[in-house]
Amino acid sequence: QRSFDQIAKVACPDGSVMITGSYGTGTELVARSFHRHSARKEAPFCAVNCGAIAPQLFQSELFGYEKGAFAGASQRRIGRIEAAQGGTLFLDEIGDMPFDMQVNLLRFLQGKTIERVGGTEALPINVRVIAATHIDLASAVKQGRFREDLYYRINVICIATPNLAERGEDIEDIAKYYFARFATLHNRSLRGFSKAAMDVLLSHDWPGNVRELVNRVQRAVVMAEGRYIQPEDLDFAHHPPRDHMMSLEDARASAEGAMIRRALSQSRNQVSRAADLLGISRVTLYRLIEKYHIRMGTLSDPHAQYGDTSRTEL
Repeated sequence: QRSFDQIAKVACPDGSVMITGSYGTGTELVARSFHRHSARKEAPFCAVNCGAIAPQLFQSELFGYEKGAFAGASQRRIGRIEAAQGGTLFLDEIGDMPFDMQVNLLRFLQGKTIERVGGTEALPINVRVIAATHIDLASAVKQGRFREDLYYRINVICIATPNLAERGEDIEDIAKYYFARFATLHNRSLRGFSKAAMDVLLSHDWPGNVRELVNRVQRAVVMAEGRYIQPEDLDFAHHPPRDHMMSLEDARASAEGAMIRRALSQSRNQVSRAADLLGISRVTLYRLIEKYHIRMGTLSDPHAQYGDTSRTEL
Protein backbone atom coordinates (compact mmCIF):
# COMPACT_ATOMS: atom_id res chain seq x y z
CA GLN A 1 0.00 0.00 0.00
CA ARG A 2 2.89 2.36 0.68
CA SER A 3 4.21 1.59 -2.80
CA PHE A 4 0.82 2.37 -4.34
CA ASP A 5 0.67 5.66 -2.43
CA GLN A 6 4.07 6.64 -3.81
CA ILE A 7 3.06 5.66 -7.35
CA ALA A 8 -0.12 7.76 -7.13
CA LYS A 9 1.89 10.81 -6.01
CA VAL A 10 4.52 10.75 -8.74
CA ALA A 11 2.82 9.02 -11.69
CA CYS A 12 1.63 12.19 -13.39
CA PRO A 13 4.74 14.39 -13.10
CA ASP A 14 7.09 13.51 -15.94
CA GLY A 15 10.37 13.28 -14.05
CA SER A 16 12.68 10.29 -14.38
CA VAL A 17 12.10 7.50 -11.87
CA MET A 18 14.57 5.07 -10.32
CA ILE A 19 13.19 1.82 -8.88
CA THR A 20 15.49 -0.15 -6.61
CA GLY A 21 14.98 -3.69 -5.38
CA SER A 22 16.29 -7.25 -5.47
CA TYR A 23 15.46 -9.79 -8.16
CA GLY A 24 11.86 -10.95 -8.00
CA THR A 25 10.45 -8.01 -6.02
CA GLY A 26 8.33 -6.73 -8.90
CA THR A 27 10.26 -3.73 -10.20
CA GLU A 28 8.74 -4.06 -13.68
CA LEU A 29 5.25 -4.28 -12.19
CA VAL A 30 5.94 -0.98 -10.39
CA ALA A 31 7.15 0.56 -13.66
CA ARG A 32 4.02 -0.61 -15.48
CA SER A 33 1.89 0.84 -12.67
CA PHE A 34 3.59 4.21 -13.17
CA HIS A 35 2.76 4.00 -16.87
CA ARG A 36 -0.90 3.00 -16.32
CA HIS A 37 -1.48 5.87 -13.91
CA SER A 38 0.24 8.51 -16.06
CA ALA A 39 -1.00 10.70 -18.88
CA ARG A 40 1.03 8.45 -21.23
CA LYS A 41 -1.02 5.31 -20.53
CA GLU A 42 -2.42 5.14 -24.09
CA ALA A 43 1.09 5.27 -25.60
CA PRO A 44 3.63 2.40 -25.72
CA PHE A 45 5.40 0.93 -22.71
CA CYS A 46 8.75 -0.38 -23.93
CA ALA A 47 10.88 -2.49 -21.57
CA VAL A 48 14.61 -3.04 -22.12
CA ASN A 49 16.65 -5.50 -20.04
CA CYS A 50 20.06 -3.86 -20.07
CA GLY A 51 21.70 -6.99 -18.70
CA ALA A 52 20.43 -9.21 -21.52
CA ILE A 53 21.81 -7.30 -24.52
CA ALA A 54 25.28 -8.06 -25.84
CA PRO A 55 27.53 -4.98 -25.48
CA GLN A 56 28.27 -4.83 -29.22
CA LEU A 57 24.55 -4.73 -30.00
CA PHE A 58 23.54 -2.22 -27.37
CA GLN A 59 23.65 0.94 -29.46
CA SER A 60 21.69 -0.49 -32.38
CA GLU A 61 19.11 -2.05 -30.02
CA LEU A 62 18.51 1.23 -28.20
CA PHE A 63 18.86 3.73 -31.05
CA GLY A 64 18.06 1.65 -34.13
CA TYR A 65 19.98 1.71 -37.39
CA GLU A 66 19.75 2.76 -41.03
CA LYS A 67 19.91 0.44 -43.99
CA GLY A 68 23.54 -0.36 -44.82
CA ALA A 69 24.84 0.89 -41.46
CA PHE A 70 26.77 -2.36 -41.04
CA ALA A 71 26.97 -5.82 -42.55
CA GLY A 72 23.56 -7.46 -42.36
CA ALA A 73 21.62 -4.19 -42.01
CA SER A 74 19.43 -4.83 -45.05
CA GLN A 75 16.71 -2.41 -43.98
CA ARG A 76 16.05 0.40 -41.52
CA ARG A 77 15.10 -0.63 -38.02
CA ILE A 78 13.88 1.62 -35.23
CA GLY A 79 15.36 1.12 -31.76
CA ARG A 80 13.71 0.62 -28.39
CA ILE A 81 13.83 4.32 -27.53
CA GLU A 82 12.06 5.33 -30.73
CA ALA A 83 9.52 2.50 -30.28
CA ALA A 84 8.46 4.08 -26.97
CA GLN A 85 7.67 7.44 -28.61
CA GLY A 86 5.05 9.29 -26.57
CA GLY A 87 5.06 6.64 -23.86
CA THR A 88 7.38 5.13 -21.27
CA LEU A 89 10.85 3.63 -21.70
CA PHE A 90 11.69 1.16 -18.93
CA LEU A 91 15.41 0.44 -18.58
CA ASP A 92 15.62 -2.63 -16.36
CA GLU A 93 18.95 -3.50 -14.71
CA ILE A 94 20.44 -0.20 -15.84
CA GLY A 95 23.45 -0.90 -13.61
CA ASP A 96 24.50 -3.57 -16.13
CA MET A 97 24.62 -1.10 -19.02
CA PRO A 98 28.10 -0.99 -20.66
CA PHE A 99 30.05 2.05 -19.47
CA ASP A 100 30.71 3.37 -22.97
CA MET A 101 26.97 3.31 -23.74
CA GLN A 102 26.09 5.36 -20.68
CA VAL A 103 27.31 8.58 -22.29
CA ASN A 104 25.05 7.99 -25.30
CA LEU A 105 22.07 7.51 -23.01
CA LEU A 106 23.00 10.66 -21.12
CA ARG A 107 23.09 12.67 -24.39
CA PHE A 108 19.60 11.42 -25.23
CA LEU A 109 18.23 12.30 -21.79
CA GLN A 110 19.70 15.80 -22.01
CA GLY A 111 18.82 16.58 -25.61
CA LYS A 112 15.68 14.43 -26.12
CA THR A 113 16.94 13.45 -29.57
CA ILE A 114 18.57 10.35 -31.02
CA GLU A 115 20.47 9.41 -34.15
CA ARG A 116 20.09 5.94 -35.59
CA VAL A 117 23.34 4.04 -36.17
CA GLY A 118 24.57 4.99 -39.63
CA GLY A 119 22.26 8.03 -39.75
CA THR A 120 22.84 11.75 -39.47
CA GLU A 121 19.33 13.02 -38.73
CA ALA A 122 18.51 14.06 -35.15
CA LEU A 123 15.12 12.60 -34.28
CA PRO A 124 13.12 14.27 -31.48
CA ILE A 125 11.88 11.75 -28.92
CA ASN A 126 9.28 12.34 -26.24
CA VAL A 127 9.37 9.55 -23.63
CA ARG A 128 9.41 9.22 -19.89
CA VAL A 129 12.35 7.16 -18.64
CA ILE A 130 11.98 4.75 -15.74
CA ALA A 131 15.04 2.77 -14.67
CA ALA A 132 15.45 -0.13 -12.26
CA THR A 133 18.44 -1.78 -10.64
CA HIS A 134 19.24 -4.43 -8.05
CA ILE A 135 22.70 -3.01 -7.36
CA ASP A 136 23.73 0.05 -5.34
CA LEU A 137 24.36 2.62 -8.07
CA ALA A 138 25.88 5.10 -5.62
CA SER A 139 28.57 2.53 -4.82
CA ALA A 140 28.97 1.76 -8.53
CA VAL A 141 29.61 5.48 -9.13
CA LYS A 142 32.34 5.52 -6.46
CA GLN A 143 33.91 2.42 -8.03
CA GLY A 144 33.93 4.04 -11.48
CA ARG A 145 31.47 1.52 -12.97
CA PHE A 146 28.60 3.98 -13.47
CA ARG A 147 28.65 7.59 -14.61
CA GLU A 148 27.87 10.08 -11.85
CA ASP A 149 26.13 12.54 -14.20
CA LEU A 150 23.87 9.78 -15.54
CA TYR A 151 23.11 8.62 -12.00
CA TYR A 152 21.77 12.04 -11.01
CA ARG A 153 19.89 12.39 -14.30
CA ILE A 154 17.86 9.19 -13.82
CA ASN A 155 17.53 9.37 -10.02
CA VAL A 156 15.02 12.24 -9.81
CA ILE A 157 12.41 10.15 -7.98
CA CYS A 158 13.46 6.96 -6.17
CA ILE A 159 11.07 4.13 -5.25
CA ALA A 160 12.31 1.11 -3.27
CA THR A 161 10.57 -2.25 -3.66
CA PRO A 162 10.95 -4.22 -0.41
CA ASN A 163 12.04 -7.84 -0.23
CA LEU A 164 9.20 -10.32 0.24
CA ALA A 165 10.46 -11.33 3.70
CA GLU A 166 9.87 -7.72 4.83
CA ARG A 167 6.26 -7.64 3.68
CA GLY A 168 4.57 -9.53 6.51
CA GLU A 169 1.01 -10.57 5.75
CA ASP A 170 1.51 -9.77 2.06
CA ILE A 171 3.08 -13.24 1.83
CA GLU A 172 -0.20 -14.92 2.81
CA ASP A 173 -2.24 -12.76 0.42
CA ILE A 174 0.08 -13.43 -2.52
CA ALA A 175 0.23 -17.17 -1.77
CA LYS A 176 -3.58 -17.42 -1.62
CA TYR A 177 -3.95 -15.44 -4.85
CA TYR A 178 -1.65 -17.75 -6.79
CA PHE A 179 -3.14 -20.83 -5.12
CA ALA A 180 -6.56 -19.87 -6.47
CA ARG A 181 -5.08 -19.22 -9.89
CA PHE A 182 -3.16 -22.51 -10.15
CA ALA A 183 -5.72 -24.73 -8.40
CA THR A 184 -8.28 -23.84 -11.07
CA LEU A 185 -5.89 -25.18 -13.70
CA HIS A 186 -4.23 -28.14 -11.97
CA ASN A 187 -6.03 -29.43 -8.87
CA ARG A 188 -9.62 -28.46 -8.17
CA SER A 189 -9.84 -30.82 -5.15
CA LEU A 190 -7.41 -28.73 -3.08
CA ARG A 191 -8.97 -26.47 -0.45
CA GLY A 192 -5.97 -24.36 0.51
CA PHE A 193 -2.92 -24.34 2.79
CA SER A 194 -2.57 -26.27 6.01
CA LYS A 195 -1.56 -24.25 9.06
CA ALA A 196 1.88 -25.88 8.94
CA ALA A 197 2.32 -24.87 5.30
CA MET A 198 1.27 -21.27 5.94
CA ASP A 199 3.56 -21.07 8.98
CA VAL A 200 6.53 -22.19 6.91
CA LEU A 201 5.65 -19.66 4.18
CA LEU A 202 5.54 -16.83 6.70
CA SER A 203 8.85 -17.79 8.33
CA HIS A 204 10.90 -18.47 5.17
CA ASP A 205 13.64 -15.98 4.21
CA TRP A 206 12.53 -15.84 0.53
CA PRO A 207 15.88 -15.17 -1.18
CA GLY A 208 14.06 -15.43 -4.52
CA ASN A 209 11.29 -13.05 -3.40
CA VAL A 210 7.88 -13.14 -5.11
CA ARG A 211 9.22 -15.18 -8.02
CA GLU A 212 10.26 -17.96 -5.63
CA LEU A 213 6.90 -17.85 -3.84
CA VAL A 214 4.98 -18.19 -7.10
CA ASN A 215 7.12 -21.16 -8.17
CA ARG A 216 6.70 -22.94 -4.84
CA VAL A 217 2.93 -22.47 -4.81
CA GLN A 218 2.61 -23.77 -8.38
CA ARG A 219 4.71 -26.82 -7.50
CA ALA A 220 2.62 -27.49 -4.40
CA VAL A 221 -0.67 -27.33 -6.31
CA VAL A 222 0.62 -29.91 -8.78
CA MET A 223 2.23 -32.23 -6.22
CA ALA A 224 -0.26 -32.13 -3.34
CA GLU A 225 -2.29 -35.30 -2.80
CA GLY A 226 -4.38 -34.34 0.25
CA ARG A 227 -7.03 -31.69 0.67
CA TYR A 228 -4.57 -29.13 2.01
CA ILE A 229 -1.06 -28.19 0.90
CA GLN A 230 1.63 -29.42 3.32
CA PRO A 231 5.19 -28.08 3.82
CA GLU A 232 6.67 -30.96 1.82
CA ASP A 233 4.44 -30.04 -1.14
CA LEU A 234 6.14 -26.63 -1.10
CA ASP A 235 9.54 -28.40 -1.15
CA PHE A 236 10.18 -27.40 2.47
CA ALA A 237 10.44 -31.00 3.75
CA HIS A 238 14.20 -30.63 4.22
CA HIS A 239 14.12 -26.95 5.13
CA PRO A 240 11.99 -26.60 8.28
CA PRO A 241 11.28 -23.01 9.38
CA ARG A 242 13.06 -21.60 12.38
CA ASP A 243 11.17 -22.02 15.69
CA HIS A 244 8.32 -23.77 13.89
CA MET A 245 6.21 -26.49 15.51
CA MET A 246 3.65 -28.42 13.47
CA SER A 247 0.16 -28.49 14.93
CA LEU A 248 -1.02 -31.83 16.36
CA GLU A 249 -3.73 -32.07 13.71
CA ASP A 250 -1.29 -31.51 10.85
CA ALA A 251 1.25 -33.91 12.38
CA ARG A 252 -1.39 -36.63 12.72
CA ALA A 253 -2.58 -36.16 9.13
CA SER A 254 1.00 -36.16 7.79
CA ALA A 255 1.94 -39.31 9.71
CA GLU A 256 -1.28 -41.13 8.77
CA GLY A 257 -0.86 -40.33 5.09
CA ALA A 258 2.79 -41.41 5.16
CA MET A 259 1.96 -44.77 6.79
CA ILE A 260 -0.77 -45.49 4.25
CA ARG A 261 1.59 -44.77 1.36
CA ARG A 262 4.25 -46.96 2.92
CA ALA A 263 1.83 -49.86 3.44
CA LEU A 264 0.56 -49.61 -0.14
CA SER A 265 4.14 -49.54 -1.42
CA GLN A 266 5.13 -52.62 0.55
CA SER A 267 1.99 -54.50 -0.55
CA ARG A 268 2.44 -53.41 -4.18
CA ASN A 269 -0.94 -51.69 -4.07
CA GLN A 270 -2.83 -54.76 -2.81
CA VAL A 271 -5.43 -53.07 -0.64
CA SER A 272 -6.33 -56.15 1.42
CA ARG A 273 -2.70 -56.79 2.32
CA ALA A 274 -2.06 -53.11 3.05
CA ALA A 275 -5.11 -53.03 5.34
CA ASP A 276 -3.75 -56.07 7.22
CA LEU A 277 -0.37 -54.34 7.64
CA LEU A 278 -2.11 -51.27 9.06
CA GLY A 279 -4.51 -53.25 11.22
CA ILE A 280 -7.63 -51.70 9.68
CA SER A 281 -10.44 -52.91 7.43
CA ARG A 282 -10.40 -52.59 3.64
CA VAL A 283 -13.38 -50.21 3.84
CA THR A 284 -11.51 -47.93 6.25
CA LEU A 285 -8.41 -48.00 4.07
CA TYR A 286 -10.41 -47.08 0.96
CA ARG A 287 -11.93 -44.17 2.89
CA LEU A 288 -8.48 -42.94 3.96
CA ILE A 289 -7.09 -43.31 0.43
CA GLU A 290 -9.89 -41.08 -0.79
CA LYS A 291 -9.44 -38.66 2.13
CA TYR A 292 -5.75 -38.10 1.35
CA HIS A 293 -6.20 -38.28 -2.45
CA ILE A 294 -3.56 -41.01 -2.68
CA ARG A 295 -2.86 -42.09 -6.25
CA MET A 296 -1.96 -45.75 -5.95
CA GLY A 297 -0.41 -45.94 -9.41
CA THR A 298 2.51 -43.81 -8.19
CA LEU A 299 3.40 -46.12 -5.28
CA SER A 300 4.62 -49.28 -7.00
CA ASP A 301 8.18 -48.87 -5.66
CA PRO A 302 8.28 -50.50 -2.20
CA HIS A 303 11.28 -48.31 -1.33
CA ALA A 304 9.51 -45.06 -2.25
CA GLN A 305 9.59 -42.43 0.49
CA TYR A 306 6.81 -40.05 1.36
CA GLY A 307 7.37 -36.87 -0.60
CA ASP A 308 9.48 -38.59 -3.29
CA THR A 309 8.47 -36.84 -6.49
CA SER A 310 10.58 -38.87 -8.90
CA ARG A 311 7.71 -41.29 -9.66
CA THR A 312 4.78 -38.94 -9.43
CA GLU A 313 2.56 -38.76 -12.50
CA LEU A 314 1.45 -35.23 -13.32
